[in-house]
Formats: sequence, structure tokens, C-alpha cells
Amino acid sequence: MPEISAIIPARDEEENIEASVASLASQAEIAEIIVVNDESTDRTGEILARLSKTVPKLKLLESAALPAGWVGKNHAVWLGAQAAKCEWLLFTDADTVHLPGSAHKAVEDARAGDAALVSYSPEQITQSFAERALIPFIYWRLSLKFDFARVSDPLAPDAAANGQFLLIRRGAYEKIGGHRAVAGEVLEDVALARRVKQAGFRLHFGSGEGIARTRMYRSFRAMWQGWTKNLYLLLGGTRSSALREFVFMFPWPAMLFVAAAIALRGAAGLWLVALGIIWLAGCHAAYARALRRNRYSARFIIYYVPGVSLYAATVAASCWKHRRGKIVWKGREYPAGSP
Repeated sequence: MPEISAIIPARDEEENIEASVASLASQAEIAEIIVVNDESTDRTGEILARLSKTVPKLKLLESAALPAGWVGKNHAVWLGAQAAKCEWLLFTDADTVHLPGSAHKAVEDARAGDAALVSYSPEQITQSFAERALIPFIYWRLSLKFDFARVSDPLAPDAAANGQFLLIRRGAYEKIGGHRAVAGEVLEDVALARRVKQAGFRLHFGSGEGIARTRMYRSFRAMWQGWTKNLYLLLGGTRSSALREFVFMFPWPAMLFVAAAIALRGAAGLWLVALGIIWLAGCHAAYARALRRNRYSARFIIYYVPGVSLYAATVAASCWKHRRGKIVWKGREYPAGSP
């Protein structure tokens, strides 16, 4: 098996970094783990210093002041890539835990599909009410746009990747210009995948079930900042794409039935209420099927109404942030624009 350099950007990741490093260190294919401490202000540096004494594979880098035109994560992983020595580069996040055999599986998928880039969408750990309402709903909507089969099809134009697990052959990475070529991209993983496919290389994109898992956000504030940073771009980065989401995912007929029932009252109003309830029940059933297709438990159906409401608010806020021209993430402000 070829050897892999794992590269992790870490900015204030004291709650996650140790588990992530340990999950990679136990895999034989991972020859080195390069963690780039991106000006952390919490205990991340202290934890990494301690780990470096017990994990021989671990190499630590410190990110200097962020250069103009760069997104912080992109600059950190670019520094890590320059220090890496192996044929394959695995870019991953500090909040991602890699399950046993994941590196071996990724290389095997690369060989089987002659792919230069292999990416998986990890299992999502959801603990709070807001996480359970919003995250499965978002991944359902994104699965309609980023179909695994079409992304992996060399004849289809679709391209996508998930930065929580992105394995790329060094030659392909260097040919497309690496993260320097997408220095200012907020959605750097999708931008890299597009460049890889446009350069004539193959992609393999699939489910990360049994490969990796992550809890992306540990507070509502972090989740709100994270998804409002990304969602507008993931949906297409235009007002029309955001508007289409409102039209096609919101249960407008049920709301109209109820509104009309309030206006009419009487027997006609009761019939309209009944029609609204039936329509909403159908929406719940459709969501249950979508949950199963996306490997979520059907019990998440109980979060449908808060999920669709929170999703609508997130889409609107993400659109507003990008249209006004700036977003904030992890204490840094970035200019925002169309992809």
C-alpha cells in the first residue's frame, strides 16, 4: 500500500484534536500526521505538544499571520502539504475521527476507480435538538445536488468533495495548483474537486458510513456560523438557486390550507385544515424516505417541522451574508462572493 501524509488544520480545537490524531496514528497506511496549529488561543497547542511525545508519526507546524487573499484553513493545509513527504495527501478536519481501515479503504477505492481524488461524506454525530433538526435536513437537500454516482462518473460534469475526508494523489494536487489555486475559496473542497475533474482526473465520492464520523459543531452559534458560511455556495451561489430551495422544500400548500381555513372558518375551514394536515403528513413520509436513503434513522422524522423552519432561516441568512459581501468564521472575516 502507498503511504499517506495526513494533514489537519487546527484552530481552537482543544475538544477534538486528540481523538482525531489518535484515530489516524493507529492506521498503518498513515506514515505521518501533520497538524498545523492555526494561531489557536485555547489549549490546542498544549495538547499537541503533549501528543508529540507519544505519537512518533505526529509533526507539528505553526501557521504564521494569515496572508492577504487566503482563507485560514486553506493556508494552514497548504503549509502542511508543503511539508508532506508521501505520495498521497489526506486532508481532514480536527473534528473528524477516522475509523479503523479507513485509509486502506480509500486507497483501494482509488485503485478500483483509477481515481486521483477520493472523498467521503462522514457520518454526522448529532446530540443537541438543533443539530438533529438541521443537519439531517441539510444533508438530504445536498444529496439531491451532489449525487455520489454522478460525481464519480468521469463523463458527468458534476464535481464535489468533503473536506472532512479528502485523499488526493500528490501529482494531481500539484498539477491543479493545490490550495494556492483556491486560496480565497470558502468552499475549498468543492473547488478542488472541480479543478481535479476539469484537469482530466477521476473522482471517487461516496458515503463515509463505517469510514469516518464527525460532530461538526458543539454549539448552536458555531453551527449557525458554519452553515451560513457554506450553504449559499453549496446551493449554487445565486439568488435564484436560494429561491428555488424555498419554493421546492417548504410545505407551502399546508400553510396555505391552514391560512385559508382561518379566514373561512366553519365547515369549509375544517376541510381545509384536514387537507393541510394530510399534506403535512405526506411531507413527513417523504422526509422519512429521504432520511433512510441518507443513512439517518427514521426517528428523525419528528424534527421535520423545526428542521424545515431552521433550514429556511439558514438559507436566508447565508444568502444575506454572501450578498452583503462578508462572512465571519472562527474570529476571522472574509470577503464573500459568487463561486
